Amino acid sequence: MTQTARGNVEEIASARFETFQSIDPRTGEVVGEHPIHDAEAVENEVAAAREAQSAWDELGFSGRRQHLDRWRKLLVKRLDELAGVVCAETGKPLEDAKLELVLVIDHLAWATSNAEKVLKRRKVSPGVLMSNQTATVEYLPYGVVGVIGPWNYPAFTPMGSIAYALAAGNAVVFKPSELTPGVGEWLVKSFAEAVPEHPVFRLVTGFGQTGAALCQAGVNKVAFTGSTATGKRVMASCAENLVPVLVECGGKDALIVDSDADLAAAADAAVWGAMSNAGQTCIGVERVYVHDAVADRFLKMVSDRAAKLRPGGEPGADFGPITMASQVNIIRDHIDDAIKRGGRAVVGGRDSVRPPFVEPVVIADVPEDSNAITEETFGPTLVVQRVRDVDEAVAHANATKYGLGATVFSRARGMELARRLRSGMVAVNSVIAFAGVPALPFGGVGDSGFGRIHGADGLREFARPQSVTRTKFKIPLNPMSFARPKGTVGTVVKLIKVMRGR
Repeated sequence: MTQTARGNVEEIASARFETFQSIDPRTGEVVGEHPIHDAEAVENEVAAAREAQSAWDELGFSGRRQHLDRWRKLLVKRLDELAGVVCAETGKPLEDAKLELVLVIDHLAWATSNAEKVLKRRKVSPGVLMSNQTATVEYLPYGVVGVIGPWNYPAFTPMGSIAYALAAGNAVVFKPSELTPGVGEWLVKSFAEAVPEHPVFRLVTGFGQTGAALCQAGVNKVAFTGSTATGKRVMASCAENLVPVLVECGGKDALIVDSDADLAAAADAAVWGAMSNAGQTCIGVERVYVHDAVADRFLKMVSDRAAKLRPGGEPGADFGPITMASQVNIIRDHIDDAIKRGGRAVVGGRDSVRPPFVEPVVIADVPEDSNAITEETFGPTLVVQRVRDVDEAVAHANATKYGLGATVFSRARGMELARRLRSGMVAVNSVIAFAGVPALPFGGVGDSGFGRIHGADGLREFARPQSVTRTKFKIPLNPMSFARPKGTVGTVVKLIKVMRGR
């Protein structure tokens, strides 16, 4: 958006609502001002979205695809512009922001290309007893979907819901994080520019009260990404009106290194998974369980790589600041607890926390019940634990309330170990690769939430299945009638015994 256009919007917003500022966490500079939408304003946006949704649904899959393709092309053309907004509000390096947007565009393309194949009406077998029926199932849009997004990947994560919901025929009301409202505003304005005739993607901004109002505003489904505690509050609010929810919360993802692993590749993956985006990645690596036979070599490789990384706000920095200031205290507490309880700081330590930046921290031999093992740290820290064998590694990896992603490095047993992990996604001999595959469902179990974005499962997440039967011809034995001849049910029972009793 041009600064002039953005300013005009903000002047109008300021006249109607209280406002809040978005801040560049690297410098403390104000980069935008946005309205705090109250409950009435949120209800109005939902009502406007609902009014527009019918025409959007009537376009059909091919019609919606044409419009969404125009939006995708606009996103490609102005990728650098949006990347700049992402950088300004999160502080992440420009290249990281661009990589995030590459994934946004690829997922949008997949959703629009595959929506019809996944959701269109299809025939299913009626079975022998109902052979006079034609049976079909199709997936119809819910109506209006509320999306509550996070700040760490403010474009990629919510677009996993937004793109799939729109492709399925829904309207969307998006509430971005209060830390990254400018990214949400840019996305909604760019859609309006590309698809002016269908105002089905709308924005509300503010704090927790605005998100709570969205849950109560008559939406037909809510997709939430954020902390487990907030996710529970969203669920409780939606439960009052039986609004279905999709909840994607945090993780405490583990990486397992077997004795036959490619150690260089595993170390590189561990450091990237732990430190990229300043560790503010729900599917990032926070714990490593490495086979005793290769533990010393692996730890040295990790330490050598991590020690070279530097945070900062300048273009050459390896990663940026901690976006949410309150998270710094959690990171510091986890480091302190791990070291006080016998953990060995191999890289960095207590003095690595220099708000708003945290330098890389690698700690070994931490008690399994410490906060650095059990709670999400969400910073550029990594705990490396030595284990006797991979069976012990799997046991430790699964001993968590979370279950989002995981990583395995093993030449011989990768797929076997992946299947034994209690997590929604696993990358074998790579890290976070599953997030870049649009056809794969993304989501967790336990305190990491439930429901899926991405892939066919993600499209179906934003559509309600409708089953239909149609009578093709009358059958001589119709047990579902008060006019049935005597003995009809007995004949049907005999038939099912012959057919299904073997």
